[in-house]
Amino acid sequence: MKVIFSQIFLQSTSFPSLKGIEFLFPCSALEKRRRGTREGGRDAQALYAGELLCIQSAQGDVAPAPTGTSLPRAPEQPRGLQAHISWVRGRHPAMTARLLARVCCPKALPQAPRCPPELVAARAWSHGPLTAYMPEAVAFPGPKDHQGLYKVSVEQGDTFWGALGRSRLTWITPFHSVQDCDLRQGRVSWFLGGQLNVAVNCLDRHVHVAPDKVALIWEKDEPGEEVWVTYRELLELTCRLGNTLKRQGVKRGDRVTIYMPPCPLAVASMLACARIGAVHAVVFAGFSAESLADRIRDAQSETVITVNQGLRGGKVIELKKTVEQAVKQCPGVKRVLVSMRTDSKVPMTALDVPLEEEMMKEDVCCEPAAMDSEDMLFLLYTSGSTGKPKGLVHSQAGYLLFAALTHKYVFGYQDRDIFGCVADIGWITGHTYVVYGPLCNGGTTVLFESTPTHPNPGRYWETVERLKINQFYGAPTAIRLLLRYGDEWVKKYDRSSLKVLGSVGEPINKEAWEWYFRVVGETRCPVVDTWWQTETGGICISPRPSNPGAEILPGMAMRPFFGITPSLLDNKGNVLLENNISGALCISQAWPGMARTIYNDHKRFLETYLTPYPGFFFTGDGVYRTSEGYYQLTGRLDDVINISGHRLGTAEVEDIVNHHAAVAESAVIGYPHEIKGEGVYTFVVLKKDSGYTEETLAAELRELISKKIAKYAAPEYVQVTHQLPKTRSGKIMRRVLRKIVEDKASELGDLTTLDDHEAVQQIIEGRKRLVEGQKSC
Repeated sequence: MKVIFSQIFLQSTSFPSLKGIEFLFPCSALEKRRRGTREGGRDAQALYAGELLCIQSAQGDVAPAPTGTSLPRAPEQPRGLQAHISWVRGRHPAMTARLLARVCCPKALPQAPRCPPELVAARAWSHGPLTAYMPEAVAFPGPKDHQGLYKVSVEQGDTFWGALGRSRLTWITPFHSVQDCDLRQGRVSWFLGGQLNVAVNCLDRHVHVAPDKVALIWEKDEPGEEVWVTYRELLELTCRLGNTLKRQGVKRGDRVTIYMPPCPLAVASMLACARIGAVHAVVFAGFSAESLADRIRDAQSETVITVNQGLRGGKVIELKKTVEQAVKQCPGVKRVLVSMRTDSKVPMTALDVPLEEEMMKEDVCCEPAAMDSEDMLFLLYTSGSTGKPKGLVHSQAGYLLFAALTHKYVFGYQDRDIFGCVADIGWITGHTYVVYGPLCNGGTTVLFESTPTHPNPGRYWETVERLKINQFYGAPTAIRLLLRYGDEWVKKYDRSSLKVLGSVGEPINKEAWEWYFRVVGETRCPVVDTWWQTETGGICISPRPSNPGAEILPGMAMRPFFGITPSLLDNKGNVLLENNISGALCISQAWPGMARTIYNDHKRFLETYLTPYPGFFFTGDGVYRTSEGYYQLTGRLDDVINISGHRLGTAEVEDIVNHHAAVAESAVIGYPHEIKGEGVYTFVVLKKDSGYTEETLAAELRELISKKIAKYAAPEYVQVTHQLPKTRSGKIMRRVLRKIVEDKASELGDLTTLDDHEAVQQIIEGRKRLVEGQKSC
């Protein structure tokens, strides 16, 4: 029998709601046969008419599948390819080749319809019943508004999270206990006894209801070129890739390093790992070979997934070459799966496996692993103050639930919205708000591969107009950059689809906030300035959710999310209960999305986050609580610099600087940067008779740091000085250097422990000459 079909998407599984071998057919000859007509001959072709059919292979009967929704009518030409149906294994190489061509290669073939199917829209909360806003509220008889819900979430955590966990996630085995958490003892466990599969929650259950809804919109680096991938197509990619990984020897619990730009296969790689029970470790594709190698070794990865080349801002990035250099330092790597992002052929080594070719050989069905709630889902590396990146571990159920809830309620996401988070998937923002949050909610999410200024400063807003984006989530760094180009690049494009604007990565200054709200959002879109970290898993403080019409203040995160209990502590560990006060931001009780440990270093996890203030999770950030009780973040308290939302340990940079042959010692300080939020300022003491000028040394150090870490880590300023300010015990007084680079030399504070006061004056004068010299260039 031949038909024009979309694809087989599911095999018999252990999931009670997903039974039988199901095929997605449009209304066709088979449907006509079901209706008792003779119009459908054996070889009749099925033309798309928007109805989903389910074939029960045992009986051979055909009946409409229960969808609960009506799918959109297709375009004039039929979707899919003409092919034989394999009733047993479901292999369709031609269709898979077409799909892989679309999501990998630059020459995209004809694509799926661009409008997501209509779904029953969840109601936004205005002043109606609370259960319309959060259906689970029926289990909480007390609350009548958002504040009431928040109170339940922090005072009756088991009731709140238990109800949401049962209703928002699909379980293989239900959990028997909501939580077992004690921050003082470093014990954090959620949804004990429960088993689920994250990929099933992000894909299968949506395919079962609305297979042709668009899951991903890949906004490629090439301007105006986008690829739309449905849930059905993403599920096939994920299953074939999962089977490929298993055939290559990847087992449950193995770590898989992913070094790819934002693209559908990168998302499928993450979900394929989740499906088979492997642990993914995505590394930002801008990191150097040495940084990548450090992370591969720490994660003990035997498998790396990458692409031949990346494209960003119109430039070709040789990612495969970077991986080759990295794996030379990683004897444990057994295989490198290489996808083709461009048409350019790259040399292949004995370790390399052509990914698309191998995927073509695999089945479209991949049995999902039943994972315990607290099994590892992924590792994600973030810089720490010691210089060694930390591999933070996130678990399955708690992280996924928190990602989905924050995505839904912070941004007011509705079923038919298009969510545009422009973060790279190599960062936690990309994990939570490009991949897991939107897909768990059955949403449509944008994968942005380019830069805000390619090919011009209107790129973001042209994309908003073309894709009809409803929620836009970006970094203050980009907002400040685009502000400098003026209003005309924004106003040139239609932004009427926008409903909510968000900022992430660092505090947003008032000027940028007001421009974002007034110009980009036309004063009708609320701006949610969100605070959270890699460690928290999802948004913890944000102006929304809130009671309808509640005020939003510029540049302020304001309100804690459900289940988050911020506490301010002083340097003696005392809890500060009053308002209009500053302190160290801690969180006093565990929440589902928090990181569980640092991979292979739980002692460091305890020392970094739980020991500084026993009984609290220490965020490392300072915060000011206003007289109204709102929260405003004030910056890092440790030696970590936040550059364009990327955390960089000062010790990590100093270690590289100190390896330069001419450098005796160094100190790296973060300073306020107009565009990036913070920049890198490096003080260097040279060895005797080094022969280096300040200009020559600066050029070499920038090149060295770019190679060893990443280009964004390169210092804007390199100042050579005869001596660093130190205490009599030899400790560098970084607070003094920080005040100097912030142009606050009159506020140096207590210098009684300073060993050489002349050193400070020399540094002040040297900085003045350096800054003036750069201005004159």
